[in-house]
Amino acid sequence: MANDQRCASATERDWRARQRAFAAHLRDPRNAFAGIEERRLRIYRELFYNNVESCLASAFPVLRKLSSDAVWHARVRDFFTRHRCTAPQFHRLPEEFLRYLEAERGEHADDPPFLRELAHYEWVELALAIAPEDLPIEQADPEGDLLAGCPLLSPLAWPLVYAYPVHRIGPQFQPQAPGDSPTYLIVNRDREDRVRFLEINAVTARLVALIEAEPAASGRALLLRIAAELAHPDPQSVVAQGARILADLRARDIVLGTRR
Repeated sequence: MANDQRCASATERDWRARQRAFAAHLRDPRNAFAGIEERRLRIYRELFYNNVESCLASAFPVLRKLSSDAVWHARVRDFFTRHRCTAPQFHRLPEEFLRYLEAERGEHADDPPFLRELAHYEWVELALAIAPEDLPIEQADPEGDLLAGCPLLSPLAWPLVYAYPVHRIGPQFQPQAPGDSPTYLIVNRDREDRVRFLEINAVTARLVALIEAEPAASGRALLLRIAAELAHPDPQSVVAQGARILADLRARDIVLGTRR
């Protein structure tokens, strides 16, 4: 029996080694793999690569549109060959591609300066669409007074800041330098599971950051804090304008109401 177990263990090790060799060949044909005719190997290589490429093209449609076929496929092929994924789920591939762009890609003459920011912006839509969290409706009073009460920010509302105006980038607009000021966006998934994008200004971005950082503060207190930071001569006008902003954020399910 001991001999049988040793043989089984050796067979399993051989099988695993062959699987690793096969995977290495699929990633990069320069890694030779014996025992299967080239015609069949080519079918496997094309099948695996095409599945990955199709997934990434769907997840990053703007980036794909801005890239020539040669540049796009060279980029995807480099990812396919070099990157080691940390999760096995197919829907996590876009996140893995983003990690590759941010940490492994390096600088390439064919890559636009906004490459990583645009890729992140496009990835966020998918990430929010599949995020497992639900809106904590039971924790919020949807009709609560947003000035007197404490606004509750949706966990499915992600404030974003970019150097480039990524939401405007397309075939007709490809900036070669960052904008004069940062681009502030909020991406959120609403009650009907729609992912929506909203461009905001620096003051609204600061308000959202304060809501997140100080959950026990009232909307009025947060707006008065902003008025003080701005050294605004009329703090109450900031509060009045802020009340309208809070109401708009609530209508968009970015703010869910006030904390119960």
